[in-house]
Amino acid sequence: MTTSSNLGSPIKVSVETFYVEGQSEPEQDKYVFAYSITIKNHSLCSAKLLSRYWLITDANGKEVEVQGEGVVGETPTIAPGESYKYTSGAVLDTPVGTMQGHYTMRNEFGTEFEAPIEVFRLARPNILH
Repeated sequence: MTTSSNLGSPIKVSVETFYVEGQSEPEQDKYVFAYSITIKNHSLCSAKLLSRYWLITDANGKEVEVQGEGVVGETPTIAPGESYKYTSGAVLDTPVGTMQGHYTMRNEFGTEFEAPIEVFRLARPNILH
């Protein structure tokens, strides 16, 4: 599944999700998902990714907030017109859930702003009809 955020921010975030069957243990209520994120800078100046915030919700309504510096151990600076891509993962107690959040960015003039990440679905294949 691929989704894309476009909420008026100069930073556009697109997401592709994958169910990781080999690491999941449905009988133990452990469902592993990977997601690939592409962050594209549509502004006229560079932007550095400072931190991330995620709200992860499973099908039971359980919410987990995750925040921290950078992504996958990096705080990339993305030049105008350039993209940054990374892959990470999440583990849910249910075969379906959602993620949403934002990145805190800083442009080359020192102004901080949020780049929103619209809600996207994590779902085991063939679970939704």
